[in-house]
Amino acid sequence: MAQAEPESGPPALIWQLLEGRAVLELGAMAWLYPLLRQAPMGDGHPVLVLPGFLANGSSTFPLRQFLKSLGYAAHRWKLGRNLGGVGEKEERLLARLRELRLRYGRKVSVIGWSLGGLYARELAWLAPDDVRLVITLGTPFRSHKGTAVTLLYEDVSGQREAHMDPALLTRLSRPPPVPSTSIYTRTDGVVHWRCSLEHPTPRTENIRVYGSHCGLGHNPMALWAIADRLAQAEEDWRPFQRHTFLRFAYPAPDSGD
Repeated sequence: MAQAEPESGPPALIWQLLEGRAVLELGAMAWLYPLLRQAPMGDGHPVLVLPGFLANGSSTFPLRQFLKSLGYAAHRWKLGRNLGGVGEKEERLLARLRELRLRYGRKVSVIGWSLGGLYARELAWLAPDDVRLVITLGTPFRSHKGTAVTLLYEDVSGQREAHMDPALLTRLSRPPPVPSTSIYTRTDGVVHWRCSLEHPTPRTENIRVYGSHCGLGHNPMALWAIADRLAQAEEDWRPFQRHTFLRFAYPAPDSGD
């Protein structure tokens, strides 16, 4: 059982081998698209979507197109392939964030997939007046060692946790100063699910879905939850409600205590 895995270790091998499920989740998105279009419509505010490790803006295309269909001004990050370097790209991301803030005259919601979620959380700390809310998808903010790609990340990025600024590591693990939602799956084959549990505060929450890590950006249940979160009034954030049929679609989330 995934729940018996060590908190600091990588996900169970069975989930790593089953990451190919992401293709099925993309098919499920296409099949359920008419239903997904019934999700709450947006208010037109800008949304910045950040890709995961080794991915580029193309990987977030299905998610961005879905958000655009709901009325949001969804944008990619424009920094090419994400080769890592937490604490090294934030200056350019901050410029991108403020570009969108100035263009639309409204706060920007930031969605980060996996490694992209670490950047999203850091942006919220660097510019809390420009960030409306943060949504992370399978992001290892509680422990950066609990992934199946830790050694690959260190090799590609040249960055090791032991050499990172302790203040940065502490800040990334703390809830950001804006509303924060962590969407995760217990069958994540890349990031151990416990590493993605947000600490409980009045403006944080965990939403658990069924699926893979590589499919979180187009997982139908993740998409519906994202739409629900983004549709909230800017100053009236409330936790996700598993009412009626949603109780069957979304398992009870785990506590970040």
